[in-house]
Amino acid sequence: MKKPANVSPQPQSLKEIADTGTESPEIWELRLYVAGQTPRSVTAFANLKKICEDYLAGRYNIEVVDLVKHPQLAAGDQILAIPTLVRKLPQPLRKIVGDLRDTERALVGLQLRPAAPEKEADRKASSRER
Repeated sequence: MKKPANVSPQPQSLKEIADTGTESPEIWELRLYVAGQTPRSVTAFANLKKICEDYLAGRYNIEVVDLVKHPQLAAGDQILAIPTLVRKLPQPLRKIVGDLRDTERALVGLQLRPAAPEKEADRKASSRER
């Protein structure tokens, strides 16, 4: 008598079942547009790398596109300023312009963290500046 192929020879724990599941972690596809090795470009890449290591460890791919070498590639993602980060996956596509030094803003822009409600004191201070 043949044993059915989908039956495990021994009982499995929930962790073992989860580890053998077909669902793999979502890979984030990120593209950083820069213009050469300028200080802002280097800073943007370093900040992006740190964010990815801290929040997406092992679940990301970064493609760096140097528009000095390949200016024609700017049209594909409609790049108007540099550095610009484009989140290709997961959908929807998202863009962040700048060197990503404000980690909180970058996390919100990438949708890794929800926007925090504005504090009352911050809102009053910003209304005085207007």
